[in-house]
Amino acid sequence: MKTVFLKFSLLLVMVLAVGCKPNTANKNSSFSNASNQIKYAKGLAIYKYNGFSILKIKDPWPNAAKEYTYILQEKNGIIPDSLQQNPIIPIPLKTIVATSTTHIPSLEMLGVENTLVGFPNTAYISSEKMRRRIDLGNIRDVGNDQSFNTELLIELAPAAIIGQGIDNNNPALDNLQKSGLKVIFNGDWNESSPLGKAEWIKFFGALYGLESKANFLFNSIETDYLKTVALAQKTTAKPTVFSGAVFENQWYMPQGNSWGALFIKEANANYLWSETKGTGSLSLSIESVLVKAQNADFWIGPGQFTSLKEMTAANPHYAQFKAFQTKNVYSYSTKKGKTGGLIYYELAPNRPDLVLKDMIKILHPEVLPNYKLYFFEKLQ
Repeated sequence: MKTVFLKFSLLLVMVLAVGCKPNTANKNSSFSNASNQIKYAKGLAIYKYNGFSILKIKDPWPNAAKEYTYILQEKNGIIPDSLQQNPIIPIPLKTIVATSTTHIPSLEMLGVENTLVGFPNTAYISSEKMRRRIDLGNIRDVGNDQSFNTELLIELAPAAIIGQGIDNNNPALDNLQKSGLKVIFNGDWNESSPLGKAEWIKFFGALYGLESKANFLFNSIETDYLKTVALAQKTTAKPTVFSGAVFENQWYMPQGNSWGALFIKEANANYLWSETKGTGSLSLSIESVLVKAQNADFWIGPGQFTSLKEMTAANPHYAQFKAFQTKNVYSYSTKKGKTGGLIYYELAPNRPDLVLKDMIKILHPEVLPNYKLYFFEKLQ
């Protein structure tokens, strides 16, 4: 009997020991089987796990020196030991500071615009909803990208600052991190494909625990975009197009693999510089542009000009282009927010479906007879 009692006691101790032992299975378990939730964006990867997500930012700027990894921790989520060295961001975010107007539409589309508490140079924001919040003092101006108001940011104490750098040297953002503020780099601007840019709404969806909503919104944009591409491919005419304008004696024009050039290609038109490689800008002489584009059918995106008169006042040579003479010049610079910010710069990366429809309406008007231009306007 004594032996039975001792065995029972030992068994009871073992059971209690197992029951009281901290649950480390999740903390140290394998988590390598999740798939990336991103389809088009080259600089973004999101891996969803039970209780947390891994957010990877591969190209926050051209030739970034490293990949940035963030762990998004849900309430009571257990982070594996092997990930503890990365910045851990509790989600959903309660407050945020954004640094690019391209972040604004994602916040609004997800319905979390009230979490935005700061922005550098708020005059650039065009959104009417956000402008009302600025006027009420709910969104504070935190300086500029090169010189943030650190004291104000510490006072605001946002859950995260969505940082945007242009190269590997970001002293302003580095100083904010040294002050104890959490900075998450965003590289939406460095994407070259239209759907790649738009897919960054999933970045914000992950930060707010709104993955399903972000997926739904993006899928709707993707479907509409691809349907519009299919419409364009049915057209037979292929008009010629050029872009840009002179700035400081150089004509700047999108390179052949750039975001703007790809819209023209998707709209079934011939961008005259489509053979150039790269996703940035070309720097050309006006003479070389005249040789190649003087008889082009359309001029789309002539810099910041808002009228034909304004263009020839700046440079009389613009009148030598056929597209100018036939008034086939279209610009997005006429549509601005209350304080002068261009709506195109803010919203277009998030809504490539609308940009593409604009292009098709300009280049193949018969395809979308009832569509009204959203971003662009024919210059008079």
